[in-house]
Amino acid sequence: MKKILVPTDFSDQAGYAMDVGCQLAAKAQSDLIVMHILDNTGLFDFYAGNSAYPLMGNPVGIDLDQQFLEMLYSNADEKMKTFVSKYAKKGVKITSNIKVGSAFFYMTEAIEEEEIDLVVMGSKGASGIEEVLIGSNTEKMVRHAKCPVFTVKSKTDIDTLKDIAFATSYREEELDVVQELKKLQQLLGARLHLVRINTPDHFETDRKTKSRAQEFVKNADITDYTINIYNDKVEEDGIIFFAQDINADMIAMATHGRTGILHLLSGSIAEEVVNHARRPVWTYRLK
Repeated sequence: MKKILVPTDFSDQAGYAMDVGCQLAAKAQSDLIVMHILDNTGLFDFYAGNSAYPLMGNPVGIDLDQQFLEMLYSNADEKMKTFVSKYAKKGVKITSNIKVGSAFFYMTEAIEEEEIDLVVMGSKGASGIEEVLIGSNTEKMVRHAKCPVFTVKSKTDIDTLKDIAFATSYREEELDVVQELKKLQQLLGARLHLVRINTPDHFETDRKTKSRAQEFVKNADITDYTINIYNDKVEEDGIIFFAQDINADMIAMATHGRTGILHLLSGSIAEEVVNHARRPVWTYRLK
């Protein structure tokens, strides 16, 4: 793990993510990149003649738009300096960056150009209609990021993350996910509690699951682990309840990265868990 990205909006949750990012960077001797994006989507609607119209319908000149943007940037720059200064004595190399535009675009660009190994993000979670209408950059990263995403909602001491509930189907397609998770497991000195959630719609006998689980563990060369099967009506509930029942310190799982109509129809178990679990959640997109 050489580079860790922490997107920030300077909220409390972003602070929790920054703290976790610094802890991981210090333990792994990684560089840490902090990024704030002034998401200007929806701020201005530009029409013919390079004129911007606010929601009230009164035309505003392009110069005023530029002045407003410069003011926002200056304000963000001051906030960034204050934000980063809090972690200056953590013994970690920290670089900061401010962009103007689409938050998801610049985070994705940074992952590829900087060859980011891990994204650490804060999340407030969501429920009900807010999930459907809004969605969040955290959810988008969980779905699309080409590297693991570590999501936190509260202050977290990584030295206490010793038991990881890893939701898995024990199938070959998840072997790449396990290899990434093993890096974090070794860094934390944690135990993996592998679990398949048995649901009425995807029922499988314990005998069949345990046989495949043993083969999976052998092929993935996993050490310090337990094999589990947990029954629930819904998979995302089963993952969260299993983690609660064993008092896991965090949850890990793969995400399919579905998009478009497929995402709307099937939803995303990983995003549901990120939204509703109180524990930190580590996710990695299946290749």
